Amino acid sequence: MHDRRSFLLGSVATLALAPVAARAQRAVAGKTTTVRGAGAPIEIVDDIFGVPHIRAATIPDAFFGQGYVVARDRLFQIDLGHRRELGRLAEAFGGDFAKHDATARLFHYRGDLDAELRRVPDELVACARAYVAGINARIDEVAADPSLLPLEYRILGVSPLRWDLRDLVLARGASIDNADDEVRRAQLAALGLLELDAIIAPLRPRWTMKVPEGLDASKVSEADLGMLQLGGLPFSAETPVADPAAGPEARANAGSNAWTVAPSRTATGRPILANDPHLGIGGFGPRHVAHLSAPGLDVIGGGSPGLPGIMQGHTDHFAFGRTNFHIDQLDLFVLELDPADPERYRHDGGWKAFERMTVAIPVKGGAARTVTLRYSAQGPVVSHDPGRRRATAVASIAMQPGGHGSFAMIAINLAKDWKSLRKAFPFHPSPTNFHYADVDGNTGWQVIGFAPVRKKGDGLLPVPGDGRYDWTGVRDFASLPSAYNPAKGWFASANQNNLPADWPRDRIPAFSFRDPYRYERIADVLSWQDKHTLADSVALHHDTLSTPAQQLLALLPNNPSAGAKPTVDMLRGWDARIDANSGAAALFEILWRDLGKRMLAAIVPTRAKALVTEIAPSVLLGLLAKPDARLGADPVAARDAMLDAAMVAAWASARSLLGEDVAKWRWSTLHQVRIQHPLSRIPAIAAAFPAIEGAGSGGDGYTVMARWLGSGPGWRVGGGASYLQVIDVGAWDNSLMLNLPGQSNDPRSRHYGDQYASWIAGEMRPMLFSRGAVDARAAARTTLRPSG
Repeated sequence: MHDRRSFLLGSVATLALAPVAARAQRAVAGKTTTVRGAGAPIEIVDDIFGVPHIRAATIPDAFFGQGYVVARDRLFQIDLGHRRELGRLAEAFGGDFAKHDATARLFHYRGDLDAELRRVPDELVACARAYVAGINARIDEVAADPSLLPLEYRILGVSPLRWDLRDLVLARGASIDNADDEVRRAQLAALGLLELDAIIAPLRPRWTMKVPEGLDASKVSEADLGMLQLGGLPFSAETPVADPAAGPEARANAGSNAWTVAPSRTATGRPILANDPHLGIGGFGPRHVAHLSAPGLDVIGGGSPGLPGIMQGHTDHFAFGRTNFHIDQLDLFVLELDPADPERYRHDGGWKAFERMTVAIPVKGGAARTVTLRYSAQGPVVSHDPGRRRATAVASIAMQPGGHGSFAMIAINLAKDWKSLRKAFPFHPSPTNFHYADVDGNTGWQVIGFAPVRKKGDGLLPVPGDGRYDWTGVRDFASLPSAYNPAKGWFASANQNNLPADWPRDRIPAFSFRDPYRYERIADVLSWQDKHTLADSVALHHDTLSTPAQQLLALLPNNPSAGAKPTVDMLRGWDARIDANSGAAALFEILWRDLGKRMLAAIVPTRAKALVTEIAPSVLLGLLAKPDARLGADPVAARDAMLDAAMVAAWASARSLLGEDVAKWRWSTLHQVRIQHPLSRIPAIAAAFPAIEGAGSGGDGYTVMARWLGSGPGWRVGGGASYLQVIDVGAWDNSLMLNLPGQSNDPRSRHYGDQYASWIAGEMRPMLFSRGAVDARAAARTTLRPSG
């Protein structure tokens, strides 16, 4: 990673070169293609950075254009995801996928789909219908001209699946969410060791956990997760393919940073809004950038491929961003089966029959698989075990009426101001800190999302499914915190506990807020910057100062052993920045991992070791700073011995990993960034889709420049901020962005991996918006002409 001056200069250099590129791109030949579903001709201008600017005569046609371009650039990505959610993988890839299809279908909406669509204003439905039509138009195009077909289809022998509007409200997504946390806590409670859960995830806000009345914790096991624990998709029996977004490491670190600075605190007197969603890194890029314009609509930013609308970006009036808020939106219910009839379960003082559905799952090259799906009063039944007279079901926000969220981005994109956004928020069920800044200088923060209303309980452990703990409804954003034009002139969110100090105890939405290290660093920087600039936001996006490293450095011994002295000497002069070119950063990361393992070995009883396999950084640092009886009769001596042994081992590991020449040690040598096709274990896919690699990154999971480690023993980047934006509100063409690895998933495209080097270097690119700026840097023009 370049230092702050280097990448800021790089960003300026990118901007300085733009006029040169503009002169080279003024004359651009166009092409016309005929499509079904558009209402009038649509112009698509692709700029030199691969961003499509869609110019339409109507708002629905603008969304048609978005569907078309995302299918043009990311067809296999959205097709694979769509097949997975619809439970239609086995028909394309074979019987090994049937169990995944069954799980997906279990989480299809059981209510009236037409009623779901009637809940939504007609203008939103029209835009979603047009988006789907745009995807299908591109599918028609590649079917007519196989040379345009993404390479995966020929290799795998499949065809793209056509989309239907109703699919957007049907598939609700089978997710384990926090159900495995509930099971773990119950298992610890059965051992009499529930307090050990705080080693993994301290509750925020503070809370005392109790075993729910009526729950026999000794009978809870991983089997209760049933269909939720299938793991990643197998492409075949011999070549399992991991889901790049799955796994405990990704779920523990998933989050984002966002900050909004009011005009009173910026150098220009205009608001600045910055955002960088943290998602998995290593497979398909999770964002696709597009610009949608039509009379009454002008919005640009990063969208989620396959979901209509823009998630982070700006309109012509306001900028918007988001980070994960925390709402516990899933509960696991334990059901007692009737000994006389296992198709009934105890509920509300009697026996109630499961709703049952028999579905036939088509299988390529074989007979269809018939499965029985069950539903209880709470929701989908994920485990059904008549032998134990036991079943488990989940209640989830996603399965509630309006819980799909498919129209949320459209509603937000069509809003004109803060007041009209509040009419859009009820369509947004997922928990989010929404950031806002407008051309009039206003700034706002609103938590949005649906929170369940429980008869009793806190959602932290499984509960009996006899009716006592059932949900009675949901609360929407109106019951959640917000601020408008806060007096201090800035606000930020980084997945920390940002509930107000006086928040009612009976309305705490979750206890899973993250360690506040990223937020505290952002707050520290913003608090002293009276004249914040775009360059300051770019620098903050790439800030690598580590609070855990600072705290560990304060604990280095003054008189280390001979074996530990090299580690102490190297770290004592270090600035605690997890920079790519820092050897001390690499040594720290090796030491940090080793210390975590040693602390777990020391404080977790043998009978709980299989359950407590992670330690929160705040817990580790707390025990190192203030050792207690968990470390034995003489905790200070035990702590000192642990530190010494870890530093000796870290030095030896660093030499083994990085070589004998300490001067050549670099964190980037270990912390490599490799982007590969999620199906790259298939040789033909790996050959056709070369990995995007060759460089390493700074940062880790606790720096503002989030670059957490992947699962397993390696040191490769597993996730972080792949899309970044800094918005100059009102002076839109000054805004900057990055989108790793590039706009296209097709290796035949110039935009396959073309942002990798810029992302590594922290050199952000212009987010072109005005018609003049876009036309001056146009690289291609396409007109979609309606058929008939």
